[in-house]
Amino acid sequence: MNTWMEELRQLDVNNIGNWPPAFKRGALVILFIGILCSGYFFIWKDQVLELENAQTQEETLKATYLAKKKSAVNLPALREQLKEIEYSLGALLRQLPDKSEMEALLVDINQAGLGRGLQFELFKPAEHETLKAFYAELPITIRVIGEYHDIGAFASDVAQLPRIVTLNDINIAPGNDDGKLTLDAVAKTFRYLDEEEITKQAGGK
Repeated sequence: MNTWMEELRQLDVNNIGNWPPAFKRGALVILFIGILCSGYFFIWKDQVLELENAQTQEETLKATYLAKKKSAVNLPALREQLKEIEYSLGALLRQLPDKSEMEALLVDINQAGLGRGLQFELFKPAEHETLKAFYAELPITIRVIGEYHDIGAFASDVAQLPRIVTLNDINIAPGNDDGKLTLDAVAKTFRYLDEEEITKQAGGK
């Protein structure tokens, strides 16, 4: 050990050619490691980061490409589906009356009850409509008195009206001693908004 240390102290850095082979090899190994470390910290480190970023971007682009390719392959089916949705929406809109038809719809609801022999004790449309994105909702508080089967037939008639009407908050209770029942409910009717109302609902956009 002392001999090795003595030889190391006697080495002349200005005359490396005369160093013992073992020290030459050791010096080459240390020099090689130093070059690798310097190259990594000063050159390769940034390049490695750029490579990793490029690989991440490549994966993102591949996923985007596959998604767009899938959409492109399904484009005819999506167009056909869009046509079906537009047709269904048009059919639904045709079941919604406009302003001018609302009064007639209220008369239809009233006639549906009278036609079944029901007695209206209350038929009160709300003072204000509830505006939605493209339609308005008008609740009507009703109270009718009649036989059980007549009330059921009235509900069926309302459901079969050409315009959309729903019965909500239904409560049926026994009436007087004549065996008749009292139906309390909220009938909701709907109408589509005109262009001016839709623009107003969208904040003028």
